[in-house]
Amino acid sequence: MAVWDDLVGQDRVAAQLSAAARDADALVTAASEAGGGPAGEPMASSKMTHAWLFTGPPGSGRATAARAFAAALQCVSPDRALGGAPGCGFCDGCHTALVGTHADVEVVRTDMLTIGVKETRELVRRAQLSPAGGRWQVIVMEDADRLTEGAGNVLLKAVEEPAPRTVWLLCAPSLEDVLPTIRSRCRLLTLRTPPVDAVADILVRRDGIDPELAASAARATQGHIGRARRLATDERARARRAAVLKLPLRVDDVGGCLKAAQELIDAAAEDAKQVAEEVDAKETEELRAALGAAAGTGGRLPRGTAGAMKDLQDRQKRRATRTQRDTLDLALTDLTAFYRDVLTLQLGSQVGLANTDVRDALERIASGSKPERTLRRIEAITACRQALDSNVAPLLAVEAMTMALRAG
Repeated sequence: MAVWDDLVGQDRVAAQLSAAARDADALVTAASEAGGGPAGEPMASSKMTHAWLFTGPPGSGRATAARAFAAALQCVSPDRALGGAPGCGFCDGCHTALVGTHADVEVVRTDMLTIGVKETRELVRRAQLSPAGGRWQVIVMEDADRLTEGAGNVLLKAVEEPAPRTVWLLCAPSLEDVLPTIRSRCRLLTLRTPPVDAVADILVRRDGIDPELAASAARATQGHIGRARRLATDERARARRAAVLKLPLRVDDVGGCLKAAQELIDAAAEDAKQVAEEVDAKETEELRAALGAAAGTGGRLPRGTAGAMKDLQDRQKRRATRTQRDTLDLALTDLTAFYRDVLTLQLGSQVGLANTDVRDALERIASGSKPERTLRRIEAITACRQALDSNVAPLLAVEAMTMALRAG
């Protein structure tokens, strides 16, 4: 098993990263043989560089590619000396990097709406350190698009003048989601949406999912690996999707529009509540224990620690907000796919349908309207997503969308 095995439908990207890992290995090996000093700057002809930007649509595997590359950079397989490419997937360097326990691989992801200056400064400080035991100091930032402008400016200096054996691996949906000054200093890798068949295959092979269910989930999410896995393994996710796909049949009058909008908001709030119940209590208890809230004291915290508890509560509230927005955005994505299928039927296209399980509803909507009306409905959903990104009140944005779906 190589580190690239979970990188679905990205053979070109895997080949590029494998070649870069080989050159990176040569740099470190040469430095070691020369007396153990830091690896030198990559030559102009080298396929290795110190800053990378992984872009691609949601579900394409940006973070998977970055983590696989991080593992290949830490590979210590003896086969390398015999001409084998780094990234065996079995050695201690590969294994610990992939499971998240390697001392020299920092994976940064956020459940907040943004990544701020304070967190970024801490990353930059770490990036200046020499590797503790691995071959490179690797920083994987899975949500580089969530950097605030100030945080991006902090990061720029580190990307512009990296430490000799530090590698930055930034992930974002598109080039436009990253500051121009940062992306101009990174080597760009663009991933594509994986083929549906390839996603279904990895769900069966890696997760042991029934082939029929795997194929249905992959088709419904149109190649989005993470969403496909969740849909195949989480019955609640399937129930939420089924409820969303009934919405187009429920917006015949104003009352139906408003009720459907409220139910979407309530479902997103419930999802955020479930996440909070699973995570918040554990986080709170762990912090209380760390702050010294001893048993038998009525749960009172030591003096001077209330601020830390308030910071945690604020963080949990921000996470709940993001969870609610993410759930809403997922519902709107499913709704867009529904109307895409309607448009496919109206135009007689040979493109495969994503939502074959609700074909009757698709045909009913398609026969009762024109392609122009379907396009206006898709535009209404896009406008709703943009409104939510602009911090418009969720209920107001969704109500405006459902009313537009009715008017078409």
